[in-house]
Amino acid sequence: MNLWQAIVLGIIEGITEFLPVSSTGHMIIASSLMGIDAQDFTKLFEVVIQLGAILSVVVLYWRKFFDRGRLAFYKKIILGTVPALIIGYLFANEIDQLLDSPLTVGIMLLLGGVIFIWVDQWFKVPEVLEEEKMTVWQAIRIGFWQCLAMIPGVSRSAAAIIGGLQQKLIRELAAEFSFFLAVPTMAAATGYKLLQAFRHQPQFITEKHYLLLLLVGCCVAFLVAMLAIRSFIRYLQHHGFRAFGYYRILIGIVVLVLVWKGVLK
Repeated sequence: MNLWQAIVLGIIEGITEFLPVSSTGHMIIASSLMGIDAQDFTKLFEVVIQLGAILSVVVLYWRKFFDRGRLAFYKKIILGTVPALIIGYLFANEIDQLLDSPLTVGIMLLLGGVIFIWVDQWFKVPEVLEEEKMTVWQAIRIGFWQCLAMIPGVSRSAAAIIGGLQQKLIRELAAEFSFFLAVPTMAAATGYKLLQAFRHQPQFITEKHYLLLLLVGCCVAFLVAMLAIRSFIRYLQHHGFRAFGYYRILIGIVVLVLVWKGVLK
């Protein structure tokens, strides 16, 4: 991986991490097209730069994250994260194998797109208008929905958003809570990947070349995600999820065609 490839992947991560279109799926596609998907460092890079993207959530919503009086908020986030931590730990090897499958990405993008075309009609009558009105049990149920994103192409934000809608949250709150869940979830995933690298491939976190790529990827993802989050929330205030459904179907078809043609392997 070179510097320009790291920048491209950082941009893709920043744009797609919080949109219901699968950031992992997009990065798998991009790294395959750039011919770097087989590199061990690429797999580490694609996880670690998610940390840069999720830090944008902490900055944008710093009042929530650094208000000691909001213990109920912290409780919801922590308990909502537990299902992903347990399942991610138990099935880590199986998840890593799925990350090598553009075919899985294409199928999941396609199926998720069909769901998002109709999701606004399925959940027409929200009852929870603000995070304070959401219960701990609703947060835990959304956390279980988030676990579906361990299948590449599903999208962590998509799974959490649909879970939020199913729990009667309004669109904007469902999206925001998916952002909040990303912080501990992706921080844990990043920490686990870095620990694995330290044990088995320490050069990836000690050599200057690799450290520079990780730093650049994280910084680019952070800056782009700041813009993406604001734009996404503004869009949801006036529109639904149908456009994301059509986009997922289009990209899913493209991926399946590329797999069929042997471009993506």
